[in-house]
Amino acid sequence: MGQGNETVVTEFILEGFSGLNQRLQLFLSLVFLLIYLTTVMGNATIIFLVCVDNRLQIPMYFFIGNLAFLEICFTSCTSIKLLVILSSGRRTISLSACFVQSHFYFALGCMEFILLVVMSFDRYLAICQPLRYAAIMTQQLCILLVVAAWVAGFTFMSYHLVLLSKLTFCGSNKIQHFFCDNSPLFQLSCSDTNLLWRIDSVLILFILLASLCLTLSSYVCILFCILRMPSRRKKAFATCSSHLTSLAIAFGSCLDLYSHPSERVSLETNKLVALLNTVLYPFLNPFIYSLRNKLVVLVLKDTIAHATAQLFPQSRCISGQQF
Repeated sequence: MGQGNETVVTEFILEGFSGLNQRLQLFLSLVFLLIYLTTVMGNATIIFLVCVDNRLQIPMYFFIGNLAFLEICFTSCTSIKLLVILSSGRRTISLSACFVQSHFYFALGCMEFILLVVMSFDRYLAICQPLRYAAIMTQQLCILLVVAAWVAGFTFMSYHLVLLSKLTFCGSNKIQHFFCDNSPLFQLSCSDTNLLWRIDSVLILFILLASLCLTLSSYVCILFCILRMPSRRKKAFATCSSHLTSLAIAFGSCLDLYSHPSERVSLETNKLVALLNTVLYPFLNPFIYSLRNKLVVLVLKDTIAHATAQLFPQSRCISGQQF
């Protein structure tokens, strides 16, 4: 118990989409479930193909496979609780679980931005420095870059748990969101959050802007290289444009969410933009980075054909005898 009539908060109620009627919530839960399953299956397929087929065991697909695994973790961090909220109405989340969810959301997001920088650098070397690419992008360097991205993400965001631990909650426990984001937590806190918000915003914006500048610089260099290419220009432009569309969603949504003071943030707008970041972006990534790629599609077809032949060998023999 707190002082006076105030009660120390031990759990939160996630009020995201509570204003919708029950039928609409159930409909949305089915839509989000379909998107979530498609996201997990699409990314898991990419990971499987990269692991089993030698044609995809090159640096670009190694990074894409790691991005796919990261997307599964990132979307699961928020989507599972969102599905529980919409389908069953169970909106409570303990204080510790809320902090853990918030920490993993920001840590995984940070890792993703670092990995996008690494992937853009890999594309720059492959397109602009093709003769030196194999010598630079060795297997050891690829593994080192991925490990560094994971370590850096959790290290940079370890401060986030420290900031959250300094907050006290003694009033309302209703979070107007579908997950434990920064803005609603700061708005609910009884503490003076001005300094904490400034520290949090500076670090988040530093990570966002630094990774955005590094990623864009690689793509600008790629663009100039493409303009000097006598051939394959159309294919390179198509690949870069799809990647830049994905980057625009990721960086644009995060900059919109975390570049304003928490007290000025519209939580309704926050929820809609957060859906882009946590649901739509992970859903689109398998199609943007892999499933539009001819080699990945060819490997997928070959894998399906091989699996079918292993499962139904007799039907293959019969069809062969007919011809």
